[in-house]
Amino acid sequence: MKRMLPHIYLENCKNALDYYQRVFGGEIKNTQLADGIEMFKGHEGKYIHAELHINSTCIIYFADVFQPVTNGTSIWLMLDLETEDEINRIYQELTRTGQVKMELQDTFWNSRYGVVTDKYGVTWELNLSKDQ
Repeated sequence: MKRMLPHIYLENCKNALDYYQRVFGGEIKNTQLADGIEMFKGHEGKYIHAELHINSTCIIYFADVFQPVTNGTSIWLMLDLETEDEINRIYQELTRTGQVKMELQDTFWNSRYGVVTDKYGVTWELNLSKDQ
């Protein structure tokens, strides 16, 4: 595993991102809007991804929510993984007793990616960049 990143989902992501930048400092990078992406049709103007780089080792991912959020479910942990074996092993272990939110699959952002909520209610994003 390369690193673990918090991923915060909230309403009005742009305003929240600006707020957190004022609070923590840093630079907003890698913003991507839902505009023009078929799977996000109807959510134009919403962020599907944004990053707040507070320093070289502290990065927080943000996105707008596209479904109702219950308190405690808006923060996911993203695992940036190193190998195909690693992502497959972790996915299999988590899905054994957890709930798949998104099947492990190749994505338009050139990664292998899946989302699983484990038996304790923690949601894990598994990501393997193919640009390695």
